[in-house]
Amino acid sequence: MKAKERARPAARRTSGGTPAERTADKTGARARLLRPVVLVGMMGAGKTAVGTVLARMLGVPFRDSDDEIVRAAQMEIPEIFARDGEAFFRARETEVLGRLMGAEPAVISTGGGAFMNATNRELIARHGVSVWLQADVEVLWNRVRHKTTRPLLRTADPKGTLAALLAEREPVYALADLEVGSAPGLTVEGMAQKVIAALRAHGDMDEEARDARD
Repeated sequence: MKAKERARPAARRTSGGTPAERTADKTGARARLLRPVVLVGMMGAGKTAVGTVLARMLGVPFRDSDDEIVRAAQMEIPEIFARDGEAFFRARETEVLGRLMGAEPAVISTGGGAFMNATNRELIARHGVSVWLQADVEVLWNRVRHKTTRPLLRTADPKGTLAALLAEREPVYALADLEVGSAPGLTVEGMAQKVIAALRAHGDMDEEARDARD
């Protein structure tokens, strides 16, 4: 029985990773990714930054669903929200995600609200593995407080809005296959290493391919 099949019944688990796994990653040994990895979580969780580094470590393409929408619409996301509304944006988000999930194994970063859509969750579950990049509200706020590209935070109390969104979304994010926790002081590279350890434990990489290189 393949490693992937043995690991599949395991429940969602928080990553850790052994020193040996982390050392293997740092030496450049790469396991072959078996299917798309979809990073989910709140704005400010680091999905784009971590995803970019993670894709480089795994030797696969990085895709950002928000960037794909912006490219297709030739407008920034706040402009799309202002002109066409959130419902229109969410529909385009599902279309883009469906296209990305049907492509080769890659690391895919999604917008904060993408995983809230049941259709999107089904797409991801059918074709890939979902990884929740978890962070508390203080970490998130420190990362997004000076950004002007977050239409959902254009309120009188943006931090309160962020906290309310997090409370609403956390139970749904918890449905992801894997959870990897962020923390102040943890580097992007360190976070990517934690994701790799979680993917290995979950059986989403071809360990035989990695062993052949080691």
